[in-house]
Amino acid sequence: MRSALLVVDAQVNMFEEGSEVQNSHHLLETIGRMVTRARDERIPVIYVQHNGKPGDPDEPDSPGWQIHERVSPQEGDIVVQKRTPDAFYETQLASILNEKEIGRLIITGVQTENCISSTCHHARIAGYSITLVKDGHSTFDSDVLTAEQIIAHYNDMGIIYVSNNAYV
Repeated sequence: MRSALLVVDAQVNMFEEGSEVQNSHHLLETIGRMVTRARDERIPVIYVQHNGKPGDPDEPDSPGWQIHERVSPQEGDIVVQKRTPDAFYETQLASILNEKEIGRLIITGVQTENCISSTCHHARIAGYSITLVKDGHSTFDSDVLTAEQIIAHYNDMGIIYVSNNAYV
């Protein structure tokens, strides 16, 4: 079964000092290692970039919309644009995966309980094998839970296979 690395919403606005996701520097390091490893092993790297509404921090073509320079796409990588938390909904992601005969997704990025969760659930329902990279995703505190609690919960969820060694 062929794998692909899916990097979800690793955009500048998620890492801006003062409004960054939990453990942002560690997350960028983890995503960077995953991307390097995927490229070294000739595993396709697919970036998902969220297109916010006018005035949002991730409004298309704004500085916050750009994929962070520490993990930015290189020649041969694929970038998929999305407008909702689900990277599959009204995007070309499924057709790209089908064309490349991808059956396993290794998922990293932000926000854990939003775009990561929606994308993982859709992928699972669509029949993909998924690996959510342990501590390779992050979010912000909510009104009910801290970011650390949300991340820990998703790291331990039974419906998503979690591994420190994503290329099992």
